[in-house]
Amino acid sequence: MGRQSGPSHPKDPARRQRCGPRTGRLLRARVPAPVPDAGERRRETVRTFVALPIPQESQKALDEAQEPLRATGADVRWTCAASIHLTLKFLGEIDPEMLPGITGALRESVQAHRPFTLCLRGLGAFPGLRSPRIVWCGIEGETHKLETLQKDVENVCGRFGFPPEERAFHPHLTLGRVRGKRNLHRLVECIKITSVRETSFEVNGINVYKSTLKPDGAVYDVLERLPLG
Repeated sequence: MGRQSGPSHPKDPARRQRCGPRTGRLLRARVPAPVPDAGERRRETVRTFVALPIPQESQKALDEAQEPLRATGADVRWTCAASIHLTLKFLGEIDPEMLPGITGALRESVQAHRPFTLCLRGLGAFPGLRSPRIVWCGIEGETHKLETLQKDVENVCGRFGFPPEERAFHPHLTLGRVRGKRNLHRLVECIKITSVRETSFEVNGINVYKSTLKPDGAVYDVLERLPLG
């Protein structure tokens, strides 16, 4: 006798519920994700730093010093002289709602400082001329007063949760940032023989800047001007 087939089993309702039709899964996948309310959305931030502005006559001297350096054809992103500043503290991307508190505290702190004089002097590069990455102009004059001012700015920003700078403060003005090795030797030799016209300027205030990154470089806008006492 041939083997009899066993009785057919009824479909298991529980199993049918587990497997379910495919269309059910597709419908669930098409349900849009919940839209976060305004409190959950990411806030717009502002790229911010605190710096000394450089007066126009000193800007002209910096532009004159850049001219022979540019002529070397080295692969450097040169800073427009009108945008050159002396950075005291880089804050980075911050919530705009923090700005009134920070600028108010800075305003009160810097009023304890009297105006002082600085001077442009000498060109160089970081970390050194053997492997330059940043071309700079040196700063001399009443630098001890500048350093005290920078420490106070650092301390005020620290109260708002900004960590202190790990590197020591070396006052300088950034003329350009090296991007490649093209004509690098010519650039180094030019730095060695080029001088900057020594112009003095009075520091009577600091600025809080907004930095907007563009394809051809950063654009700086003054958010607050904070006068010394």
